[in-house]
Amino acid sequence: MAVSGERPLVSVLLPCRNAAATLDEAVASVLQQTLADLEVVAVDDGSTDGCAERLDRWANQDPRLRVLHLPPRGLIEALNAGLAACRAPLIARMDADDRSHPERLAEQLGLLEAQPDLAAVGCRVEAFPPGAVGPGLSLYLEWLNGLTTADAIAREIFVESPLVHPSVVMRRSWCERVGDYQEHGWPEDYDLWLRMHAAGGQFAKVPRVLFYWREHAGRLTHASPRYAIESFLRAKVFYLMRGPLQERESILVWGAGIVGKRLSRLLLAEGAPVTAFIDIDPAKIGRTRRGLPVVGPEACLEWWHHSPRPILLAAVGARGARALVRQQINALGLVEGKDWRAVA
Repeated sequence: MAVSGERPLVSVLLPCRNAAATLDEAVASVLQQTLADLEVVAVDDGSTDGCAERLDRWANQDPRLRVLHLPPRGLIEALNAGLAACRAPLIARMDADDRSHPERLAEQLGLLEAQPDLAAVGCRVEAFPPGAVGPGLSLYLEWLNGLTTADAIAREIFVESPLVHPSVVMRRSWCERVGDYQEHGWPEDYDLWLRMHAAGGQFAKVPRVLFYWREHAGRLTHASPRYAIESFLRAKVFYLMRGPLQERESILVWGAGIVGKRLSRLLLAEGAPVTAFIDIDPAKIGRTRRGLPVVGPEACLEWWHHSPRPILLAAVGARGARALVRQQINALGLVEGKDWRAVA
C-alpha cells in the first residue's frame, strides 16, 4: 500500500474525558501500529484528571499526535470537532480505555483497498478483563464476531449495532455524505451506521481479533440512557420507517413477547400499519396484543396473502431464538431482506 507524502493514510480519532488511568496504554497501541503513516487526533473533552496533560506529553514525544483541548461538550461534539481536524481520507476510531492490535490498521486498510465499495471496516473484538465480561456482553460479541461479510451485516443491521465503534475505520467521504455524527437521543455510532446503510453503504470486518474492548461499569454504554434498550428500539423504528417499511401497507410482528410489544408500541406511535402478531406459544395464540390478533405460524401465510404490500418483522429476543425463527420463516417461502427482516 502506498505511503502518502503530504497527508497521512489514516487519521485516528480519539476522544477522551477523564481517562488518565488507561490513556497511555490506548495511545501506545495506536502509535505502535505496523502501519506508521498515520496521525492521531486526540480530543480532550474537558478532562479534570490529568488526561489533558498526558496527551500533551504524548504530542511532545511523537509529532503524529495532535491534541484538541475543548471545554466539556459531550461525545458527539468532541467527535465532530476531531473529525473536522482529521486530514486523512480514512478515519479510524479509537477510545482511550481500549487497545488495538499492532496490525489492526494495516489489515483494515488492506480490506478497504481491496473492496472500494465498502463505507467502513471493522474487525473481530475481544472484551477484557475476562472477570468483568458478563454473559450479555459475551453473547453480543459472539453475534457481532459472526458477522464479517457485507451481506451478513446488512441482513442483521436492525438487530443491534453490528460494528464496535472504536474498532472501525471509515471512509471520510461516507461520513461527509451522511452528515457526520448527529444527536438524536440514541447511540451516535448505531445512528451513523444506519444512515450509511440507508444511503447504500456497505460494511465488512477483518475476520480476526484486532481490537480489545475494555469492560467496566463506567463505560458510556452502561452509564448513559442514550444506550438503553429503549433508545436502540427508537433508532431502529426511526430508520425502519424511512427504509424497509416505506410503502408497506401491512406489518406483521413475529413475537408477541416483551420485545415484540415494545417494538409494536413504537411502530404504532409512528403510525405504522401493524396488523397482527405471530407467535409459537399456544398460550398467546388466539389472544390480542395492543388490540391486534395473535396468530400461529401456520396462519402466517394466510395473513400474508390477504394483506396489501406486507412485511414481517421478527422481534424475538430470547437467546438462540433468531436462528430458529429464521428457519421457520424461510420455510414458509418468505425471502429475508425482501419479505421480512430480523429486528431483534
